[in-house]
Amino acid sequence: MVNLNLRPASECKYDAVSLGEVMLRLDPGERRIRTARQFTAWEGGGEYNVVRGLRRVFGLRTACLTSLVDNEVGRLIEDFMFQGGVDTSLVSWKQGDGIGRTVRNGLNFTERGFGVRGAVGCSDRGHTAISQMTPEDIDFEYVFGELGVRWLHTGGIYGALSPQSAQTLIAAVKAAKKYGTVVSYDLNYRPSLWEAIGGQERAREVNREVAKYVDVMIGNEEDFTACLGFEIEGVDENLTNLSHDSFAKMIEEVANEYPNFQVIATTMRGVRSASVNDWGAIAWSRSEGYANAIQRDALEILDRVGGGDSFASGLVYGLINGESIETAVNLGAAHGALAMTTPGDTSMATLAEVKKLAAGGNARVKR
Repeated sequence: MVNLNLRPASECKYDAVSLGEVMLRLDPGERRIRTARQFTAWEGGGEYNVVRGLRRVFGLRTACLTSLVDNEVGRLIEDFMFQGGVDTSLVSWKQGDGIGRTVRNGLNFTERGFGVRGAVGCSDRGHTAISQMTPEDIDFEYVFGELGVRWLHTGGIYGALSPQSAQTLIAAVKAAKKYGTVVSYDLNYRPSLWEAIGGQERAREVNREVAKYVDVMIGNEEDFTACLGFEIEGVDENLTNLSHDSFAKMIEEVANEYPNFQVIATTMRGVRSASVNDWGAIAWSRSEGYANAIQRDALEILDRVGGGDSFASGLVYGLINGESIETAVNLGAAHGALAMTTPGDTSMATLAEVKKLAAGGNARVKR
């Protein structure tokens, strides 16, 4: 069992809360964005997807700390959140000027990719409500102190939206730790988001400060290098030599540098094509050491976007429920694999399906 000193459920209104942007995802299906004539609408966001999975798949009490413009698009996003079962009472609503000049809601156009054509994301999220959100817009003392939250999940995508979002992020994790809330963080490095606000140097500055307050750190090999400055020895620039052993060695360095990290986890993805990936995961905890998830080579994928977020929600579910690090990482890897078999950012799996796959189940017909 991983000892995270979780607050008792009886003392908290929420099992898990996310801090991050929720965008309207517009999906052209089998077409390209540039040639589409219609789109399917979903909601999605790196941090939100995790608590959406924790609520819809795993049955936990969740809410989302975010900000939206009070217009038709904002209310559409809210309606999707209702369908996912995530509490929207903590959303900070902003009044717009009617045309999005001062504040707006984020849009994310996403192609799934197929075969040799990789997935493509084209976001339109400048000057969004949450990028301008300050700690005064959401009373963190009230949320973490009075209402009570067992687990906060946030990430590097939110921290990169603007200089203000980085400040609000740091204020949030400090408040969470003040009241004994466990904090998980997905580094989720996106060079395009950091480019205009200081690049990799600023990314490291922000993420190293946030890392001081994190209990469960999630990220891939690029994330740990770009955001925290750790290098993996013996791996070329294309990561073709990346192995569990080489990544495990880096994790040891990370754990020594940040003694507050109780768990470090990552997915291990080998991209054969946009629709076939090798899929695995590794996790480490101070109390139990390393654990590898069941390796799934040549995993067939319908929509890879959100797979890492679903890995995170499965991992968090296991940890909240007091499971071993081996069980938790297998729940995460199984949930991520299942999420990539359906369209959209968010998971359509059931808890029974996740547990079956995590235990080594297969895809035989269920009658």
